[in-house]
Amino acid sequence: MEFKTSDGRKEIEAHRDGLTFIHGATLVHMGNEIWLEMGGRKHKATAAKVGDTWWVHVLGHTLQFETIEAGASGADDDGGLTAPMPGKILDVLVSVGQNVKAGDALMVMEAMKMEHKIVAGHDGIVEAVNYNTGDQVIQGAELLSISDS
Repeated sequence: MEFKTSDGRKEIEAHRDGLTFIHGATLVHMGNEIWLEMGGRKHKATAAKVGDTWWVHVLGHTLQFETIEAGASGADDDGGLTAPMPGKILDVLVSVGQNVKAGDALMVMEAMKMEHKIVAGHDGIVEAVNYNTGDQVIQGAELLSISDS
């Protein structure tokens, strides 16, 4: 899983054992309640998902994590971003010439009745926006392209 936090992009590879997720020495027990186990001590947590953002309350703190769904790169990896499946463009969030950072949302599309954010895989400058809001796209269509900054 990859998240956008106030400290930048973070990739977390948690292993699952039933209803328990393990990341290093941290365990998260899921079920009717969420328990975070660190250093042998258990702490109750609550979490709510709003859009792509998770709000987690634990140990008197509120943490915000945004899940990142990277757009598929072109086969030649030239900075083009392609539609992961057929769908409709709901929103174009950038314009040609705009500077973007890795993880920035570029476009929102709907496919299979779910919203998918297309995000920048690297820092760069938007070279082309090939579709507009409301356009239908086929799987593999190049949605936009980003050059190295």
